[in-house]
Amino acid sequence: MTLLQIDGLSVRFRLRDAVVQAVTDLTLSVRPGELLAVVGESGCGKSVLAHALFGLLPRNAEVTGRALMGEVDVLRCGEKRLAREIRGRRLGLVPQSPATALTPVRTGRSLLAETLRAHRRDPGLADTVAADAGLDAHALDRYPFELSGGMAQRLVTALALASDPPLLIADEPTTGLDRPLVDHTLDLLRRRCDNGGAVLLITHDLAAAERVADTVAVMYASRIVEHRPAPDVFAAPAHPYTAALLDALPDRAFTPIPGHPPMLTALPPGCAFAARCPRADTACASRPGGPVACHHPLVSEAVA
Repeated sequence: MTLLQIDGLSVRFRLRDAVVQAVTDLTLSVRPGELLAVVGESGCGKSVLAHALFGLLPRNAEVTGRALMGEVDVLRCGEKRLAREIRGRRLGLVPQSPATALTPVRTGRSLLAETLRAHRRDPGLADTVAADAGLDAHALDRYPFELSGGMAQRLVTALALASDPPLLIADEPTTGLDRPLVDHTLDLLRRRCDNGGAVLLITHDLAAAERVADTVAVMYASRIVEHRPAPDVFAAPAHPYTAALLDALPDRAFTPIPGHPPMLTALPPGCAFAARCPRADTACASRPGGPVACHHPLVSEAVA
């Protein structure tokens, strides 16, 4: 059983003189009890994936592929059905930018109580839901502009949890939090999965992904380049980009990746990482597929 099955998702933004290839031919699935972490550098397409699933892309976006929740394709079902059946009910979102997600003239308690009522839950649960997200009850009586960045982040997490959706998409949910609250939030997400829910965690924090994820999908320049069980990815990365990303961590080699990612308006037809990869050769002019999108993987059995 899968809660979400994404097949061949591509997102293009048409500009006046260019086309931005934000997500390219992405295929992923999320099952009950699974925490899937999508990781990669800023600008690789992680957040665009989340916005596509919620129907929150701008008008110049062109979306192809499908994303099934049961028999419903959330990419094609239309705004009314998304609002009535999907958002908050089957699919919850912790947004990346709390400042733009919160209504400035409503207190946190008002927003949280309204969300609970909308999903036929007791608005008196507001303090409990807030506490689960690591937010003190007194902070609920403040307006968004009175909250610190970390408090606002915890409030949007509480709002996403209020409807208790089967699948939660958490887009950088630890932004602005200190270490104890990062750990608290990660533990909260992990418990949801252990209790039968599912989480798609979008993050650039590799330590967070290593701590809680069951599976990891590594994105580079709009494409998934490695999708494997989390312990395998962190112990023995198979794609050269994944290995380089891990080697850039302070507790590993602390070595930056040379060069720069390609422009999303001019992606190469082959491997997008080839220009930065010491293992690249003529074979990399064609794009490889599979769970490790590399012609010369570091772990050969990973491509089987």
